Amino acid sequence: MSVQPYDPLADSRSPECPQIDVFLAGTVFLDIIFTGLPSMPESGTEIWAEGMGSCPGGIANLAIATSRLGLRTSLAAAFGDDDYGDFCWRTLEEQESVDLSRSRRFEHWHSPVTVSMAVDRDRSMVTHGHPAPMSASEMIGSPPRSKAVIVTLSADEPLDAPGSQRNWAELAHRNGALLFADVGWDPSGAWSSDVLDQLKICHAFMPNATEAMAYTGTDTPRDALYAIADQVPLAVVTDGANGAMAIDSVTGEEAFVPAPRVTALDPTGAGDVFGAGFVLGTLSRWPLSDRLAFAEVCAALAVQQFGGSLAAPGWGDIADWWHEVRAAARHSGAYGSSLARRYAFLDRLVPTVPVGAVHRAAATIARYADVGMPLATPGREPEEPEDEDPDTPLFPAQKE
Repeated sequence: MSVQPYDPLADSRSPECPQIDVFLAGTVFLDIIFTGLPSMPESGTEIWAEGMGSCPGGIANLAIATSRLGLRTSLAAAFGDDDYGDFCWRTLEEQESVDLSRSRRFEHWHSPVTVSMAVDRDRSMVTHGHPAPMSASEMIGSPPRSKAVIVTLSADEPLDAPGSQRNWAELAHRNGALLFADVGWDPSGAWSSDVLDQLKICHAFMPNATEAMAYTGTDTPRDALYAIADQVPLAVVTDGANGAMAIDSVTGEEAFVPAPRVTALDPTGAGDVFGAGFVLGTLSRWPLSDRLAFAEVCAALAVQQFGGSLAAPGWGDIADWWHEVRAAARHSGAYGSSLARRYAFLDRLVPTVPVGAVHRAAATIARYADVGMPLATPGREPEEPEDEDPDTPLFPAQKE
């Protein structure tokens, strides 16, 4: 069955609007992932992995996540002229429909490589790479008009750099793009609040709970959320299995959405998938609680499989899941009924998703959640589930 495109922003497009929905810049890694390891190898020994796969990683996780949700995505990144660079470029451009017109190939530059080893739902990584021959701002120049930009706050490349050193993201902001910011782990332990000064040009800030509390000097995720809401119009704090909370000062909304119950296998890239879903909901002008719920289900579907960018769901996966949840609601107790009510907004979206819409990539590393319900086909009523145990997870992973 051929893949059919689905454009969730079709009704809001016009010739005057930016043709790019999300513009990104960063480092693309070739990720080589070994899964199903019984343990980490000891010195001088060799062990065999049950599964193995390769995919673009780094900023490619976010680019693939946004593109699979139907957002027109453009990426600026450095690529080597080696086979690794060929593979990552081809996968992003041809398979994942990511625009690479602002990316560049560099001769004799070794593509960065990360080897990830998954053991008992945890992972360890080894990375090799060299600094890119050119900074992102030099490579991009004047960024294309876009509706949104997703950036990581950094003291090394601040968004508010003066004069000729202006960051590419600030130039995109001046050209009308909404800036959605996150922030990385601070290995120094300083967690300087000065980093948050860059938020003055951002529309949204989406840290996880640990980062949010550390940078704001607060004791709880909710206190951190309130502190962030004083600095940026749209504040979001994610808290893993506890869910996510947000304050939208533009609309006056405040919301908390619990995380769906899910059998998590690999959290790699879950934050990127959450961010992609939340940006889509914001560009679509959904209510805040719907934006959080949609982002949560995207992340929940992603963590059920190993593989970073390979695990990012498409609209086909979301449609499959919603059909199953709706059909199982009357058999799955109070939790299933609550889940069906929380995600009822998908009823207005899923009927327009074409049969054969984008699903996550199949690979040797795919694994399944332990579920007892068959997958449904979009546009066709699913069969009745045989397992009526209310504790059965309502998140079956995409089967190959």
